Amino acid sequence: MTVNRPNTVSVGVIVWLGSEVMFFAGLFAIYFTLRSTSPELWAEQSAKLNVPYAAVITVILVLSSFSCQAGVFAAEKFRPVRTGRLWEFWKWGAVEWFYWTFAMGATFVIGQIYEYANLVSDGVGLSIDSYGSAFYLTTGFHGLHVTGGLIAFLLVIGRMYSVKNFTHREATTSIVVSYYWHFVDVVWLGLFAAIYLVR
Repeated sequence: MTVNRPNTVSVGVIVWLGSEVMFFAGLFAIYFTLRSTSPELWAEQSAKLNVPYAAVITVILVLSSFSCQAGVFAAEKFRPVRTGRLWEFWKWGAVEWFYWTFAMGATFVIGQIYEYANLVSDGVGLSIDSYGSAFYLTTGFHGLHVTGGLIAFLLVIGRMYSVKNFTHREATTSIVVSYYWHFVDVVWLGLFAAIYLVR
């Protein structure tokens, strides 16, 4: 009789993501607590947010989850690189899909930096008031998590190029990185709703 045990790497990543949930829950609590104590300040400063711009970079990040999952599907089929021409995206391997995911994730980070620059010029600073502190703390930590995900994608892509035979181990690595990336995307949807949409 064979005992099928869960993959220890996958379990470890899921447990770690559970701790990340608690971390971001704390950030949400800080944000809403400060907001409840200064509703006038929040109304004044949140009016400076460019909601359509933030919505665009949010869509880009959400779309990156789809390309990430497409890369996982390719990895599960043990297809690290494309088997057709470049424009035949349905024949792409995990590498091509992860490159595309990286590009969209990097676009999101660059877009967030550009938004920061505009907000600072409009008087929304990290140490000016509680709104700025809460805004940059929550979105900044998320941005660092996205950057960490981008580094992980580069490591996964590099590993795919370095191995001679694409095995279950490489596929598992792709899967656990996708867990993290989907988590980061879901957290951003919560942050986007809380910061940009809730008035």
